[in-house]
Amino acid sequence: MRDEDWDGRELSGLEYAGTLLSAVDMTDARLDGCAFTDCSFRRVRFNTATLTGSAFVNCRFVQCSFFDTTFEACKVIGGVFERCTFTSLRVTGGDWSFCVLSEADLRSVTFTDVRMREAEMGNVRADGATFTGVDLSGAYVVGANFAGSDLRGSDLSAIDPRTVDVRGARITWEQAVTLAQGLGLDVVPE
Repeated sequence: MRDEDWDGRELSGLEYAGTLLSAVDMTDARLDGCAFTDCSFRRVRFNTATLTGSAFVNCRFVQCSFFDTTFEACKVIGGVFERCTFTSLRVTGGDWSFCVLSEADLRSVTFTDVRMREAEMGNVRADGATFTGVDLSGAYVVGANFAGSDLRGSDLSAIDPRTVDVRGARITWEQAVTLAQGLGLDVVPE
């Protein structure tokens, strides 16, 4: 599928498998309950699109634009993102486990109550981003920058402050204990 114009369209229940979508314009599109399996998205514009209850399983995204895009309760399991832009991306609920976001610029994103177990996030730029209530257990985050981010309520068990920049990040007391224990400290109540 090449050079398709889905701009502003409301699509429901679409199903694609093993499909290449190249230079498709999904600006302002509304996708509800759509399923994409083993698909490749190349230079697709998801700008200001709203994706609800949709699944993108084992899909590859190359040079895609996610400007002001909203994902609500979507599955993006095993998604691989290469050279994509994520300006003002909002993700609420859903499962992004096993995603590959290595070296992505996530500084303006908001992830809320999302499962991101074992996600590949090495060297991401997420300083100032919001990751609240996110399950990052088992995630690979070496070299990531979460300085000044809001990480409250997220599982930070995979974060080692010696290899991840978390200076100035907002966390809870319970998360502070987890990080201290990760450094080998024996945290005891007074």
